[in-house]
Amino acid sequence: MDLRSSSSTTSVTGLMRNPSLELIDTNASTKPLQESQRQRDGGESATQPLKYKVYKRRFFGLAQLVLLNIVINWDWLTFSAVSQTSAQYYGVSEDAINWLSIVYLFAFCVASPVVIYTLNHGGPKQSMIAASGLTLVGNWIRYAGTRASPPIFGLVIFGQILIGLAQPFVLAAPTRYSDLWFSDRGRTSATALATLANPFGAALGQLIDSIWTNQPSDIPNMVLYISILSSVASIPSIFLPAGPPSPPTSSAAIEKTPLAEAFWKLVSTPEFWLIWIPFAVYVGFFNSISSLLNQILSPYGYSETQAGIAGGILIIVGLIAAAIVSPITDRFKHYLGSIRMLVPIISVAYIGLVFAPSSPAGIVPSFVVCALLGASSFSILPLVLEYLVEITYPFPPEIGSTLCWTGGQLFGAVFIIIQSALKADATATPPSNMQHALIFSAVLAVAAAPFPLSLGRFGRNVGRRRLEIDVTAGRSP
Repeated sequence: MDLRSSSSTTSVTGLMRNPSLELIDTNASTKPLQESQRQRDGGESATQPLKYKVYKRRFFGLAQLVLLNIVINWDWLTFSAVSQTSAQYYGVSEDAINWLSIVYLFAFCVASPVVIYTLNHGGPKQSMIAASGLTLVGNWIRYAGTRASPPIFGLVIFGQILIGLAQPFVLAAPTRYSDLWFSDRGRTSATALATLANPFGAALGQLIDSIWTNQPSDIPNMVLYISILSSVASIPSIFLPAGPPSPPTSSAAIEKTPLAEAFWKLVSTPEFWLIWIPFAVYVGFFNSISSLLNQILSPYGYSETQAGIAGGILIIVGLIAAAIVSPITDRFKHYLGSIRMLVPIISVAYIGLVFAPSSPAGIVPSFVVCALLGASSFSILPLVLEYLVEITYPFPPEIGSTLCWTGGQLFGAVFIIIQSALKADATATPPSNMQHALIFSAVLAVAAAPFPLSLGRFGRNVGRRRLEIDVTAGRSP
């Protein structure tokens, strides 16, 4: 069986099923990179078949991607779990502390075009180096503003913006990295591990920051410890390999659609929007709930430590659930069925969050709802990202991933502003409660559910194009 000809034929026939994903120059775009190089070089090697291989060194880059996602998201929620204490130290309001989350999320959106270009032309290594540099500088600027006497809150915000600019370089990279280094047997798990490291960092921030900070005077040391950890995590990026010597699969060897061409075709594809809308809404609300969780629970008499535990449960249970679901999906490839099952659970969890904080049963219902929300949200996250790559192949995976994450961060910033504005005043019962904000999140979460449930309906073909090429070309390693 000629792997090269079968791969090219499969990619052409599979892509032609949906005109919106049709390639402009099929012959040029589906030619394996190594084959093209051998033909230019000439000689007997031009007739040798491609050899696909996965390398153990791929785990070094994956570990660094995980590490950076952890520390950068920990940086994001540095002050959220201790919002009241932070406000006292800096001499500002809690709303001002919320803006540390908001500017971080908006910075993601600003950096997104550069991220797409960097991942497409420089690859994951260059993206991680950029993230490491911004994280390193941003953390120490925050620390300088915190240690100043009196503290310079504006300098802290500037450092937070730099860290926000760093986030998309690693958060949008997992699908590109797994496509470059992993076969179809491990792509979903690799994407899950790197992607879910991001909220794991948030969990560490929720739990550890509240332990490190018992009074306003503890804030400088907390920021120092986080800056040191972030600096250590940033160093290994420069030592990573740029890419594997040979591709892991047939689909990885095929040239992707040119960047500009792929972008405009992607945004004109209905399936992309059926995924983008709920992704942006659910990630946006996860960001806002994570940022505001202390303010959601504190009106009912719960401490910052209890709010930190709730945030930790939200994320840790989610990580455990994703660790179970992702390998199963890698084995059976049931992306769409799993998405359709998990979306209604997410909607129900947001409805439950409306009633949990005020429950007469105490903090336990909030813990339960956070666990349910985390399990469903985290399990679906890598499935959606990998499924988007599958149905839009051979578009570069970084385009869809970055656009989805940008939507989630943009919505997250907007949701924080809206939900903060919906906070009750001091005369309400209980004072400053966020009941209206939680109703707002529940309504939008339910409204977003029909979009992913419509995938594959109404006669639209959403075949797994990348997987079809790998299967037709022969089992990947």
